[in-house]
Amino acid sequence: MKLSCAKNELVNALQIVSKAVASKPQTPILSGIYLRAEAGVLELQATNYEIGLVSRIPAEIEEPGQIALSGRYFQEVVRKLPGDNVDISFNREEKIVHIRSNQANFTLLSMNASEFPTVKPVEGTLQFQIKDNILRSLIKKTVFACASDESRPIFTGCYLEVNDTKVTMAATNTHRLAVRYETFDQPIGSIKIIIPSRILQELLHNMTSEIPTDVTVTCSYNQISFAFDNLYMTSRLIEGVFPDYRRVIPPEFATSVTLNAAEFSSAVDRVSLISRAGDYNIIKLEFANNQVHITSNNPDIGNAEEAVPASIEGPELTIAFNAHYIIDVLRNIDSETCQIRLNQPLSPAAVREQGDENYIYIVTPVRTAH
Repeated sequence: MKLSCAKNELVNALQIVSKAVASKPQTPILSGIYLRAEAGVLELQATNYEIGLVSRIPAEIEEPGQIALSGRYFQEVVRKLPGDNVDISFNREEKIVHIRSNQANFTLLSMNASEFPTVKPVEGTLQFQIKDNILRSLIKKTVFACASDESRPIFTGCYLEVNDTKVTMAATNTHRLAVRYETFDQPIGSIKIIIPSRILQELLHNMTSEIPTDVTVTCSYNQISFAFDNLYMTSRLIEGVFPDYRRVIPPEFATSVTLNAAEFSSAVDRVSLISRAGDYNIIKLEFANNQVHITSNNPDIGNAEEAVPASIEGPELTIAFNAHYIIDVLRNIDSETCQIRLNQPLSPAAVREQGDENYIYIVTPVRTAH
């Protein structure tokens, strides 16, 4: 194998695929990155069996071929090369890869490329195309609500339900729930799956096009893939049955509060500085007199308070929340104003974007001693 390519494109491709390099590999080959060069394209792959990432970049290929290299060292070497172009050549007899850029020369021992478990295209029971800006919104508005605790795997992923023309994505850690809906012009089939949050975060990170681009989604009973631009991502699905999230969404609310989302978010962030040292990071919100009075108290540190103007319809009340759960949703709201809908001090509350009925965030209050 012998090729030349642009350093910045190689660095970007390595940044993408390295996220799938196994940190504690079951076999040594999984710590490697696989390269295949043919027909003017250099393809890079990495997999840890849970997720697989493939990135393709243009290259001048003198001799086609395939190699596998230590992911860690290959990425570090390429990142620090001095020139704009990188020359890579492989000596099959010595099993050594030569990497050159300007006056810098490196040799890395190759791994056995034939042992690498290359990422195979997912052949699914359902395939559809979705614009990346729509998929981005579905993920961004929900994935943050996933659980990080691996002891209950079904809560560490987003539930995707496709039903004819309607697509729903939902996520919960049992204390909060985020649900986003989208409607297609054409029927696209029917499926209910749970996608690991990790692959969705990677997808979100890589969907950066300013012009809406088609993403091809393919689902099978245990795998999902996303293909767009020069990227291909696969992931195992999470086994299990996602709970009926609709049951926790209150059918109606007694109090509706409208306020500036950025102003409210900043105030909650400031006031919660005091409560962050506590176990539950509790803030109290008092909705009265056309304002939200935010307070936090920590006997070992001190207390904080701030008021934010608000339009309140319905009974006034005081309610307490984990501050993180409020800040997280406010960071992902795109509208200038948001609505908080409430019932009782111990009943779940809802946060909505102004004018968007396709998104709802439900958060459970915290019981306080006083």
